Amino acid sequence: MTNLGKNFEPLLTREAPKTVDRMGLFWLLAAAIATIVLWQVPGGNYILYPFTILATWFHEMGHGLMALLLGGQFQQLEIFSNGSGVAFHSLPLYLGPIGRALVAAAGPMGPPIAGAGLILASRSFRSAHLSLTILGGFLLISTLIWVRSLFGIVAIPLLGLIILGVALKAPRWMQGFGIQFLGVQACVSTYHQVDYLFSASAGPGLLSDTAQMQQQLLLPYWFWGGLMAIASLVILVQSLRIAYRSK
Repeated sequence: MTNLGKNFEPLLTREAPKTVDRMGLFWLLAAAIATIVLWQVPGGNYILYPFTILATWFHEMGHGLMALLLGGQFQQLEIFSNGSGVAFHSLPLYLGPIGRALVAAAGPMGPPIAGAGLILASRSFRSAHLSLTILGGFLLISTLIWVRSLFGIVAIPLLGLIILGVALKAPRWMQGFGIQFLGVQACVSTYHQVDYLFSASAGPGLLSDTAQMQQQLLLPYWFWGGLMAIASLVILVQSLRIAYRSK
């Protein structure tokens, strides 16, 4: 090899990973934008249906796990074929309005927080592989402990097995891209339920999460909806920025 070739070799070695990272980030952001658009057009939900169910699982698990963290109980979780779900939980009375508001907020904020964790895990193959394995395993465990609807008992472990299959059988690049893609889907799922964030109702006789926050903390539901929509976008952007930051 000539001296010129030797001089360029370290430069090429250093620059190549950065180029690949930029391409990956571009496609992930494109996937996020496409997801938001597809969720708003007729038929788009069919294409993104598995991610809709996964986002619902993140949402309802957010309610239930926050209740557990605050010293309450998480009795059961129901997920339905139309993409809706409900988590049954209880809280100690002494927690008052703050505790109830935290549990209400944990549902809409559950997917973006989980998504950020998945994106950050993609910084190395080991953490990506481990995170996919944990996510797939936790989907299976949650079915045994909490899921009680017939559809959920079928769909949630199926998603868990698919994710475990990727973790155990897929090549490294697919695992890395897969966990980032799942992370982005979880983050942008907030905008799938954007109407719900700015609604006072979750169905006949039921308050939405933001309306429950209004009930506990007085500020209007649309304020809490807007705050969580902005927070979800910030979480996505910051997690991608950290994941692609030069080591």
